[in-house]
Amino acid sequence: MDLKVNGELRSLGDIDPQTPLLWVLRDELGLVGTKFGCGISQCGACTVLVDGQAVKSCSYPVSTVGNAAVTTVEGLAGSDGSLNAVQQAWVDLDVAQCGYCQAGQIMAAEALLRAKPNPGDDDIDQAMAPNLCRCGTYIRIREAVKVAAATRRSAAEASDAAE
Repeated sequence: MDLKVNGELRSLGDIDPQTPLLWVLRDELGLVGTKFGCGISQCGACTVLVDGQAVKSCSYPVSTVGNAAVTTVEGLAGSDGSLNAVQQAWVDLDVAQCGYCQAGQIMAAEALLRAKPNPGDDDIDQAMAPNLCRCGTYIRIREAVKVAAATRRSAAEASDAAE
């Protein structure tokens, strides 16, 4: 079985098709940024993108991925290691406390901004609601999503002006 992860085609060899994507990413591919939280798709620590959509990888069979592209938190950074707008906003606003859920939070925010580049508070709250944070950093999470959205808009406007 082959899997496209973070822009690279990876060969998995002989994997049980029902193996959760989370364990394939962590155990087979060594991508440990995606965390195991609850194992029943309730906390969001395991959130990754499959063709740009946020999915809970702990209960998502690897066979369900098919030819779709999987993006993990490791795949958001640029090839030079530069953080993307969401990751940078998380750092700038010091969002994380314990940090355990934050990879999933970042991936949910990334999915939201890909679908809705200028979200309001209700959009953010709704998109982020399936991802739990035991430390309660929800206010900083919401603000970081807004900062990332503004950063992307500014970059897009600058790119348009340069053309």
